[in-house]
Amino acid sequence: MSTSSSRQGIAVILSGWPRVSESFALNEVLALHRAGLLAAVLALKTGDGGIPHPAAAELAPMVEILPPGDVSAQAEAAVSRLDGIGVSAVHGYFAHAPAAVAAAVADKFGVPYGFSVHALDARKVSKQELGDRARRAAVVVTCNEDAAAEVEAAGIRPTLVRHGVDLAAFPASRPTDHDPVELLAVGRLVEKKGFDVLLDALSRLDRPYRLRLVGDGPLRPRMEAMIAAHRLADRVELVGRCTHATLPDYYAGADVVVVPSVVDSTGDRDGLPNVVLESMASQRPVVASAVAAIPAAVRDGVTGTLVPPRDPDALAGALAALIDSPARRAQLGRAARRTAETEFGLDRRTGQFCRVLERAYG
Repeated sequence: MSTSSSRQGIAVILSGWPRVSESFALNEVLALHRAGLLAAVLALKTGDGGIPHPAAAELAPMVEILPPGDVSAQAEAAVSRLDGIGVSAVHGYFAHAPAAVAAAVADKFGVPYGFSVHALDARKVSKQELGDRARRAAVVVTCNEDAAAEVEAAGIRPTLVRHGVDLAAFPASRPTDHDPVELLAVGRLVEKKGFDVLLDALSRLDRPYRLRLVGDGPLRPRMEAMIAAHRLADRVELVGRCTHATLPDYYAGADVVVVPSVVDSTGDRDGLPNVVLESMASQRPVVASAVAAIPAAVRDGVTGTLVPPRDPDALAGALAALIDSPARRAQLGRAARRTAETEFGLDRRTGQFCRVLERAYG
């Protein structure tokens, strides 16, 4: 890594690089880079092995993976990497290890630090540790009300900066009203996504439909067994992973997008999943669980339909109502796109993120 002082600015500490599911982090760090505010990017470990977002290539030359170790060892390695660059602040992406490393590095350089909180990371540390870390920070950024509540419970008021969606990458398109109706679900096959609840709901749904489930993960064998047990093989397709380049086509080919998220057995949950904003930008109605921060975007009866989590009967009923009404689907989809444009446009949200950090770090 170059030690040229021309790269003065904020050093960002990421958890892993690159990570397919963390396009929100990529978008915000990329915005810092394009605004001339970014000095360096360090990651505590390698990413998830998936096909990275195309925009990751722009940041890749600035990213270094730190050697494995505890917080102290990784902070020492980070200081060594950053020495001579002219770091003016250090920002950790997530409240657990990245924030701890960011705090230690900032102490070494005598500069301010802060961190972003998203979902499970706030529950990976004790309330006391989270509060202590937040009180020392120049800024704590949260992307949704659920994460904000965790920080507030630790005694600190964070700054809310919502994630955005690339409105050009996920363009609005009119659905073709397929017969049968095309349902779409997108996400890793893990418990918190609630796809087992979705399959249970579909087994109770007495309407014609087809479901494409895009994603992969450790619960795939369980999903396959449920599909067989419920005799859904002719109506449900497990697509597997797709690339960011092909994902918009799946939204364009859907009539309704389903986001059946739950709080899993460990307490993990989504914040505001990418699929929600991508669906809304694509002008598709969303049927989603009223859990975590999803209601901040999916407004019941306005931009989509909310149902209680882990309630297959309610989910089946909501899907049946939209299957029966193409006009209602179109109305919700148009309102979803308008909301994406006015509240969740990527440039607007990442611009806010840059301004917040620039003010906090002087």
